[in-house]
Amino acid sequence: MTIAAMLDTFCRAVERRDGKTFASLFTEDGVYHDVFYGAFEGRERIAAMIDDWFYRTARDFRWDMHDPVSDGAKLYARYTFSYRSTLPEAPAERVQFEGVAIMGLRDGLITRYREIANVGPALVSLNFAPERVARILAKEGAALKKDPDMARHL
Repeated sequence: MTIAAMLDTFCRAVERRDGKTFASLFTEDGVYHDVFYGAFEGRERIAAMIDDWFYRTARDFRWDMHDPVSDGAKLYARYTFSYRSTLPEAPAERVQFEGVAIMGLRDGLITRYREIANVGPALVSLNFAPERVARILAKEGAALKKDPDMARHL
C-alpha cells in the first residue's frame, strides 16, 4: 500500500467509525497516542478508541492528511481535523484544529502514532471554561516534560 493510500484509509476509517480497518493499519503491538485520550496499545484497543472513545462525545468526523514525508521508517504529515461535538456546552458548528501526525513504520504498518496538535482554538470553540482549558493545557505541558527528547531542555 502506498503512503497516500494508507493515509486515506486511516482518515476514512475514522470518518466511517470503522475501528477494525483503522487498527489493521497498525502492527499487532502498535501504539496510538491521542492528544486528548492518551495511549492505546494493540489493535483491539486502537479499534475501540475509534469506535468508542472518539464517538463518545463527537460525531461527523472529517480528517485530511497533507504533505506527507516518509523515509520508510518514519512518516510525518500535516493534518486538518474537525467534528461536531455532542457535549451539551458545545456549539452546533464544527470544531476544527490542525496538527502534525508522526508515525513509526515497519513493513508498511504503523508501529507508533503520536501527534502535535494545536488544540487551543478547538477548546475555546467548545465553550470550555478557562479553568478547564488551563487544566488540559497543563496536562499537555506535564507530558511534554516527561518526553525523553525534552530532557536537555529542562
